[in-house]
Amino acid sequence: MSIKCSTKVLFASLFIAFSAAPASAQAPDIRTVLSGHWVINDELSDNTDDQVEEAIEAGGGKGSRGFFNRQEDFYRGGPPEHELYDRISYDDVLTIEVDEPELRFTYEGDFQRVFHSDGRRRRASATGFYSEGGTDFSSGLFEGNSLVVEGRPRDGGFTIETYTLESGGNRLRIEMTIQPDSFREPIELVRYFDRAE
Repeated sequence: MSIKCSTKVLFASLFIAFSAAPASAQAPDIRTVLSGHWVINDELSDNTDDQVEEAIEAGGGKGSRGFFNRQEDFYRGGPPEHELYDRISYDDVLTIEVDEPELRFTYEGDFQRVFHSDGRRRRASATGFYSEGGTDFSSGLFEGNSLVVEGRPRDGGFTIETYTLESGGNRLRIEMTIQPDSFREPIELVRYFDRAE
């Protein structure tokens, strides 16, 4: 068999092999399987305190944890207008309900964040740690097989969160850019949650 013919056979074989790959290898549609109860996977997730400290230092500040102070959730619990930042970056449990165009995210302490995927903005409640007024706004958009959420917390900063599914829809990956108004540099954070049904 000639080299030219062998090459054609090789490419044809590869085409057939990739075409015949099972559809299950594709990620499930995020719109249909995002709903559920999710629990943090600490092993895969970035450490929030480490990422906050990195952003503080990148902005010219000095982190206040020190080498021997490794208290968990050290930077959690700032001013009331930072509650949304705390919820998305520290809470270990998340319940998601999708009823398009409405999405409802419920965090620990029954803190609810309701927003829409059709461009409307809706405020998140200020229940939980803080009882003072103020509102956080969020909106979401499905892009391909991901959900992109923009948050506008009460302090005037912003968040951009990208939600994708892995492991056949049983693992949720959230890539976040968190920019509190008081920070010079954003907090870059990736958190993983496992489905807990």
